[in-house]
Amino acid sequence: MRKYVLNAHIWGALIGVVTTVMAARKGPRDWRLVLTIIGAGISLAVAIGTVVEESRELEAESDDRR
Repeated sequence: MRKYVLNAHIWGALIGVVTTVMAARKGPRDWRLVLTIIGAGISLAVAIGTVVEESRELEAESDDRR
């Protein structure tokens, strides 16, 4: 859990999601809003995937050293 909380990629993606949600509440509802929400979700998914992949690589390296 710590690897997710302390990762800058995750924080950046979460800030993007929060900003998108705030804009969605106040702004007009059209096709651009849908694309923005999808983009924010994809950014968060990529950030989480990156952290998972990095942790797998680190675990593999530590197993190789043993």
